[in-house]
Amino acid sequence: MQFETHCINKRIYYHDTDCGGVVYYANYLKYLEEGRTEYFCNKGVDLRTLSNNNFWFVVKSINVEYKSPVRYQDEIRICTSIDKIGNASIKFHQIITKDDVIVLEANVILVCVGIDFKPSPIPTQIKSSLLK
Repeated sequence: MQFETHCINKRIYYHDTDCGGVVYYANYLKYLEEGRTEYFCNKGVDLRTLSNNNFWFVVKSINVEYKSPVRYQDEIRICTSIDKIGNASIKFHQIITKDDVIVLEANVILVCVGIDFKPSPIPTQIKSSLLK
Protein backbone atom coordinates (compact mmCIF):
# COMPACT_ATOMS: atom_id res chain seq x y z
CA MET A 1 0.00 0.00 0.00
CA GLN A 2 1.21 3.51 -0.85
CA PHE A 3 0.86 6.14 1.88
CA GLU A 4 0.85 9.86 1.23
CA THR A 5 3.72 12.14 2.18
CA HIS A 6 3.09 15.26 4.22
CA CYS A 7 5.67 18.06 4.38
CA ILE A 8 6.11 21.13 6.57
CA ASN A 9 8.60 23.99 6.41
CA LYS A 10 10.63 25.28 9.34
CA ARG A 11 13.09 28.13 9.78
CA ILE A 12 16.15 27.52 11.95
CA TYR A 13 16.50 29.90 14.88
CA TYR A 14 19.53 30.80 16.94
CA HIS A 15 18.30 28.63 19.86
CA ASP A 16 18.40 25.58 17.54
CA THR A 17 22.14 25.87 16.97
CA ASP A 18 25.35 25.07 18.80
CA CYS A 19 28.25 27.47 19.36
CA GLY A 20 29.33 26.97 15.72
CA GLY A 21 25.96 28.12 14.34
CA VAL A 22 25.09 24.58 13.19
CA VAL A 23 21.88 22.85 14.28
CA TYR A 24 22.59 20.77 17.38
CA TYR A 25 22.11 17.10 16.44
CA ALA A 26 19.46 16.32 19.09
CA ASN A 27 17.22 19.15 17.86
CA TYR A 28 16.53 17.14 14.71
CA LEU A 29 14.56 14.72 16.89
CA LYS A 30 12.20 17.57 17.77
CA TYR A 31 11.82 18.44 14.10
CA LEU A 32 10.99 14.82 13.29
CA GLU A 33 8.40 14.83 16.11
CA GLU A 34 6.85 17.99 14.66
CA GLY A 35 6.67 16.30 11.26
CA ARG A 36 4.92 13.22 12.66
CA THR A 37 2.51 15.33 14.71
CA GLU A 38 1.57 17.37 11.65
CA TYR A 39 1.16 14.13 9.67
CA PHE A 40 -1.36 12.89 12.26
CA CYS A 41 -3.16 16.26 12.24
CA ASN A 42 -3.30 16.25 8.45
CA LYS A 43 -4.99 12.83 8.57
CA GLY A 44 -7.55 14.03 11.14
CA VAL A 45 -5.99 12.12 14.05
CA ASP A 46 -6.30 14.10 17.29
CA LEU A 47 -3.48 12.88 19.53
CA ARG A 48 -4.93 14.78 22.51
CA THR A 49 -8.22 12.87 22.25
CA LEU A 50 -6.26 9.64 21.90
CA SER A 51 -4.34 10.53 25.08
CA ASN A 52 -7.57 11.41 26.92
CA ASN A 53 -8.72 7.87 26.05
CA ASN A 54 -5.54 6.39 27.58
CA PHE A 55 -3.72 5.59 24.32
CA TRP A 56 -0.37 7.04 23.34
CA PHE A 57 2.13 6.60 20.54
CA VAL A 58 5.65 6.20 21.93
CA VAL A 59 8.93 5.94 20.06
CA LYS A 60 10.19 2.36 20.06
CA SER A 61 13.16 2.95 17.82
CA ILE A 62 14.70 5.62 15.67
CA ASN A 63 17.48 5.36 13.12
CA VAL A 64 18.89 8.68 11.94
CA GLU A 65 21.45 9.32 9.24
CA TYR A 66 22.85 12.85 9.22
CA LYS A 67 24.04 13.82 5.75
CA SER A 68 24.69 17.55 5.72
CA PRO A 69 24.65 20.40 8.26
CA VAL A 70 21.92 22.99 8.62
CA ARG A 71 22.71 26.45 9.95
CA TYR A 72 21.12 29.44 11.61
CA GLN A 73 18.33 31.01 9.49
CA ASP A 74 18.27 28.17 6.95
CA GLU A 75 14.81 26.97 5.96
CA ILE A 76 14.24 23.24 6.02
CA ARG A 77 11.45 20.99 4.78
CA ILE A 78 10.40 18.02 6.91
CA CYS A 79 8.64 15.30 4.90
CA THR A 80 6.91 12.41 6.63
CA SER A 81 5.36 9.25 5.24
CA ILE A 82 4.29 5.90 6.60
CA ASP A 83 6.08 2.78 5.41
CA LYS A 84 3.95 0.27 7.30
CA ILE A 85 1.10 0.06 9.78
CA GLY A 86 1.05 -3.01 12.01
CA ASN A 87 -1.38 -4.12 14.69
CA ALA A 88 0.17 -1.89 17.37
CA SER A 89 2.93 -0.04 15.51
CA ILE A 90 3.58 2.47 12.75
CA LYS A 91 6.83 2.71 10.83
CA PHE A 92 7.53 6.22 9.55
CA HIS A 93 10.08 7.33 7.00
CA GLN A 94 11.16 10.95 7.34
CA ILE A 95 13.43 13.15 5.27
CA ILE A 96 14.64 16.65 6.04
CA THR A 97 15.84 18.72 3.10
CA LYS A 98 17.36 22.15 2.56
CA ASP A 99 17.15 23.57 -0.96
CA ASP A 100 16.07 20.12 -2.22
CA VAL A 101 19.21 18.49 -0.78
CA ILE A 102 18.66 15.72 1.78
CA VAL A 103 20.27 16.70 5.08
CA LEU A 104 18.80 13.92 7.22
CA GLU A 105 16.96 10.65 6.72
CA ALA A 106 15.22 8.77 9.52
CA ASN A 107 13.16 5.65 10.14
CA VAL A 108 11.00 5.80 13.25
CA ILE A 109 8.82 3.11 14.79
CA LEU A 110 5.99 4.24 17.06
CA VAL A 111 4.10 1.79 19.23
CA CYS A 112 0.59 2.38 20.49
CA VAL A 113 0.44 1.80 24.25
CA GLY A 114 -2.34 1.83 26.80
CA ILE A 115 -2.51 2.99 30.39
CA ASP A 116 -0.08 0.22 31.44
CA PHE A 117 2.40 1.36 28.75
CA LYS A 118 2.28 -2.07 27.13
CA PRO A 119 1.63 -2.41 23.38
CA SER A 120 -2.02 -2.09 22.50
CA PRO A 121 -3.75 -2.44 19.13
CA ILE A 122 -4.09 0.86 17.29
CA PRO A 123 -7.73 1.96 17.66
CA THR A 124 -9.72 1.12 14.52
CA GLN A 125 -10.78 4.72 13.93
CA ILE A 126 -7.14 5.89 14.02
CA LYS A 127 -6.00 3.15 11.67
CA SER A 128 -8.84 3.97 9.26
CA SER A 129 -7.86 7.67 9.25
CA LEU A 130 -4.24 6.82 8.49
CA LEU A 131 -5.20 4.46 5.66
CA LYS A 132 -7.28 7.15 3.85
